[in-house]
Amino acid sequence: MSSTSLTPGLISAVVPVYREVDNVQLLVESLEKVFKGMGRPFELIIVDDGSDDGTAQLLEKLRSNHPALKPIYHRRNYGQSAALTAGFDAATGEYVVMLDGDLQNNPADIPAMIEKIEKENMDAVCGIRVDRKDKAATVKIPSLIGNFFIRNMTGVRMHDYGCSLRVLRAEFAKSLTIYGELHRFIPVLLSQQGARLAEMPVDHKARAAGKSKYNLGKAPRVFLDLLLMSFFQKFATRPLQFFGGWGLLGTAIGGLMLFDLLVEKFMGHQVGHRPMLVIGALLIMVGAMLISIGLCAELIIRTYYESTGKKIYTTKEKP
Repeated sequence: MSSTSLTPGLISAVVPVYREVDNVQLLVESLEKVFKGMGRPFELIIVDDGSDDGTAQLLEKLRSNHPALKPIYHRRNYGQSAALTAGFDAATGEYVVMLDGDLQNNPADIPAMIEKIEKENMDAVCGIRVDRKDKAATVKIPSLIGNFFIRNMTGVRMHDYGCSLRVLRAEFAKSLTIYGELHRFIPVLLSQQGARLAEMPVDHKARAAGKSKYNLGKAPRVFLDLLLMSFFQKFATRPLQFFGGWGLLGTAIGGLMLFDLLVEKFMGHQVGHRPMLVIGALLIMVGAMLISIGLCAELIIRTYYESTGKKIYTTKEKP
């Protein structure tokens, strides 16, 4: 958790942007209008992730007329996960609002989400885009497939993992460690911390200006990160059970195969030319390697937790 002190009642909007010069002014004005209408103190943390289209320069001009605006400028494009992390680190509010900078999320949904998190004592409220305005072939269908795999591989039953509009309690936002494409799995990461999650339908608009940064080329990376999330969820603190389990299975199958060949050898059969001899030996070697990897991973995990002082559990102040 960051050492930044939190201000009770303050709302921190964290918005990563990249090449959104056509949208950023309206984004700032829309957020400001919503928060002023709520009568709540707020800050707008817009993280420019190395844009080269004038987004950063426009944000700097907007600062004079929008005192709540606190832009952050990355030296180069680090990706959405890094931009969100920078925003979370800088946030000083009790609540952190996440949304995209392309104006497809409607800021008007934020008050109801904050009301839900407070009234129902939730730790995070995630949006569900009920009437998406994206292209079906390149965005909607891959998203539906991705949601299906995430739900079934992680066990976290959410409807829309791709909706960027979320409200989090700051203690959870600041404890998130996201990199690569893990920003897509924030509900899963929150669930691992024991957060109470809720969902609600939100509005979704078509992109009015600028170019979408999503493309199907990211799908393999997302799937690999999904495998990583699934592994972390089940075996992050006990990797030997994963690698050792497969290692024992491979060793056992290989051993049975070689034992069968040994019996046949004693019965007078020729076994030197049998493919099963090579396969059995390989299974035993691979099994032994997997068990060794599991043991090394156990040592790394223990060293990590002991050297950093991190705990394998989380606590809360009130039941």
